[in-house]
Amino acid sequence: MKISFLASHGGSSARAILKAIAEGELNAEAGIVITNNQDSAIQQWCVDHHVPVFHISSRTHPQPEAADSAIVNTLKQANTDIVVCSGYMKKIGPDTLAGYAGRILNIHPALLPAYGGSGMYGDRVHAAVLKAGESESGASVHIVDENYDEGPVIGQSRVKVRPEDSVETLRQKVQATEPELYIDCLKKFLAECSAE
Repeated sequence: MKISFLASHGGSSARAILKAIAEGELNAEAGIVITNNQDSAIQQWCVDHHVPVFHISSRTHPQPEAADSAIVNTLKQANTDIVVCSGYMKKIGPDTLAGYAGRILNIHPALLPAYGGSGMYGDRVHAAVLKAGESESGASVHIVDENYDEGPVIGQSRVKVRPEDSVETLRQKVQATEPELYIDCLKKFLAECSAE
């Protein structure tokens, strides 16, 4: 199974998963990285580590339909089986969703279904968790469908929320759990795909 990635910024999860593949921890093949941000840290990291990277965005394809088509075609040309979102900040288009139905994974920095949906990303999520006075938070890996953060959850990590936590400290705690969670969920997902 070949895993490719969609990333917008640092792509920390993509880096951790690619490392796990390279070290034999994850029984999969490394695919490509598509970024919608040519100035992203993940773009430069891919260049430095000889990972094929493609920039597809409204800058390269002004029409959303054309960008969507370019993304799915680029993934298919790379023989991608599974798509992993690593901090990808764009809504995935209908062609890509159809081309990889049930095979696109995302990680969200909260315990879904809580604190998900349109506009809920990054520090906005952590701020909402703190404002609500929650005693725990975490991350959720889920299947991507046409609605933000509503696809089936594969796995979750949990962290305690302390009264003294700030958005920054909560973000750090949640992010610290994400690479291991994503890799564990991918192992489970790959096993289920192989059994189909």
